[in-house]
Amino acid sequence: MSDTDTTTIDPPLVDLPIKTAQSGFYHGFSTIVTVPAKLIVTLLILWAIFFPEHAKEALEAANATIIRDFAGWYVYIVAFMMLVAFILAVIPKTGTLRLGNPGEEPEFSRFSWFAMLFGAGIGIGMLTYSTGEPLAHFQNNPDIIRGMVEPVSQEAIRPAYIYTFLHWGFAAWATYALVGLAVGYVAYRRNLPLTIRSSLAPLFGKAMSGPLGHLVDIVAVVATVLGVAVTMGFGVEQFVVGLNRVGMGDWLLNAEGTASSLAIILALLVLVGASTLSALSGVGRGIKWLSNLNMGLSFLLLAIFVVAGSGLLGFQLLFTGIYDYIVTLPGLALTLFSADGSATGDALAQWQLDWSVFYWAWWIAFAPFVGMFIARVSRGRTVREYVLGVVLVPSLMCFIWMAIVGGTAIDLELSGAAEGTILAAGISDQLFATLAVLFDPAIAWILSGLVVILLMTYLITSADSAILIVNTINGAGEEEDEIERRHHIIFWGSAIAFVVGSMLILGGIDAIRITMIIGALPFSFVMGLMAISITKAIIFDLRRKKHGVPTHADDPEMASHQG
Repeated sequence: MSDTDTTTIDPPLVDLPIKTAQSGFYHGFSTIVTVPAKLIVTLLILWAIFFPEHAKEALEAANATIIRDFAGWYVYIVAFMMLVAFILAVIPKTGTLRLGNPGEEPEFSRFSWFAMLFGAGIGIGMLTYSTGEPLAHFQNNPDIIRGMVEPVSQEAIRPAYIYTFLHWGFAAWATYALVGLAVGYVAYRRNLPLTIRSSLAPLFGKAMSGPLGHLVDIVAVVATVLGVAVTMGFGVEQFVVGLNRVGMGDWLLNAEGTASSLAIILALLVLVGASTLSALSGVGRGIKWLSNLNMGLSFLLLAIFVVAGSGLLGFQLLFTGIYDYIVTLPGLALTLFSADGSATGDALAQWQLDWSVFYWAWWIAFAPFVGMFIARVSRGRTVREYVLGVVLVPSLMCFIWMAIVGGTAIDLELSGAAEGTILAAGISDQLFATLAVLFDPAIAWILSGLVVILLMTYLITSADSAILIVNTINGAGEEEDEIERRHHIIFWGSAIAFVVGSMLILGGIDAIRITMIIGALPFSFVMGLMAISITKAIIFDLRRKKHGVPTHADDPEMASHQG
């Protein structure tokens, strides 16, 4: 490129004004984002409470249409996110760019950073699915459907872990990582607002200050509420079952063995109340402290399973599972089963809809929340450290947890020690059932109590993190004193509780799943644009560096270039 080409390389956009209220109840908030988002969530709650049958029919019809028409889109957009994250991490020049100013140190230590990644919501899923997912695929997976292996057999274990790792590995964390990277990169290098719309500024420029940007943030807020509602729904179900296991009373469960309406309401009052108080204390205090506690208790429970459970089998499953996962990932990430009218083809397509497509929608709906939260705690890290840290470390922790805990449950069933009790338990009860088989009643009671405490802290950190992120988006990226925003913190805490409670009581966890899959669709298109946008931002910054054009808002030369 000749010297004359430097004049065509403009400095990055470092000003994205978002109009906020200067006084009153919505002081510091973008009312054109906050009010519509609150209205949409409120109408959804009222619809579910006052018109449950109509809501159920409409949701199921919409879900059938979306699943039928957009299953392929969910599969391919997640594969695209994994590819972009991998490329940005491994290319030497892109990996050295920093989320912040040159030489800026990270705000949090690596331990606290990793702990907060789990506190953002993945911990609940690990507790619910550590036994539930491997056991489910142990009984039914594509290899079993094709007749290649027998269900509940030694041969079914290996494919069970391929699909478990597929769902809890790079797909989830690459999705979160890219959303967080797209937001954090422009926020910390260009001083743009810490909000979803800013991530698209490299593509659309100042247009993101207007209606297009408002729409993007509204979609992100609604997706966040629905995504965290699914996680909270699973967590509340398992929390109530755990309370029953430790002797809090049979009134906690209904005739089907799931959480009763009264138990759900009381659990949400306690959990969301505590999370609201934690949110009022801010990310650097309540969330950080609880996240560190979560991590410590999680390692303690994992160590107990290593020593007292099937630790050797678990490590064997871990290493073979990781190998199988990496070898099969390119093919599985792009596989789309189609119903062809045959029993096998239809079963494969249904399996993918029930598992993979559900997960991809869940991760997408969760991405604005987790991505924004990860961006919030990742300032100062390089692109390579950020992507590898966010994708590899949590994925490995999920793999270890599911191999050790799930492997113990499978071993107890194969050996006959469990006598089918773990397989027969509901997914929310399978971890407790495993503890009941593995230990004497007194020790099982203590460890079940530990799981209940873990669930409680994970639920609190998930909800309070979501509340703070929603308020950050609504507040045009500003994180003012949480006490000044207490009314909005209380509103969103209550809204999450009502979404979870109304859906669980009126339609069960399936109602939340359906609502979340629908809510994830609009944000999936935003997410695809975010991946393109961050790629463009990084490529152009490398060109700017080459030609001496500033890439940071705080660069002294920025003013002269902007002028």
